[in-house]
Amino acid sequence: MIRTRMMATAMLFNGNDLLMMKRSPTRTLNPGMWAAVGGHMEPEEINDPLTTCVREIYEETGFNEAELLNMRLQYILIRLNQKEVRQQFIYTAETTRRNVVQTNEGILHWIPREQVLDREIPFIFHTLLAHYFDHGPSQNIWVGTAGSSDDSSPTVRWTALVDPMMT
Repeated sequence: MIRTRMMATAMLFNGNDLLMMKRSPTRTLNPGMWAAVGGHMEPEEINDPLTTCVREIYEETGFNEAELLNMRLQYILIRLNQKEVRQQFIYTAETTRRNVVQTNEGILHWIPREQVLDREIPFIFHTLLAHYFDHGPSQNIWVGTAGSSDDSSPTVRWTALVDPMMT
């Protein structure tokens, strides 16, 4: 049986720096790796990923919605992880301050943009960051589907999400 998991994540910037979390080594998913802030949607949030994202940002950083500027949906990632389809909504925003609260999920650090991709980052998020640094911010929402290339190496295929009736 295939299940689904829906998540929302935020790439938060302050100047040229991206807020990243060095995940706790005791975490089940990607222990010790670098990630953005975010998490799973609660049942009442299923049709509202922005609400999930704002809640997760507050829980993991202490930033409230008023401290987030130009927040917008920039990516939707879809992947199959064993018997689970994972759909992740990724927002971008700027913060009005740099000081953050720390939680037991990991340690937050502001990383200069030019050093972000040098960190140990899960493949799919690393690919998304590389795409964003090459193409973003964008007027389009990008949809990424994770899969394999012809040589069986992991890849993400990017498509701009557009309404064909509006073009």
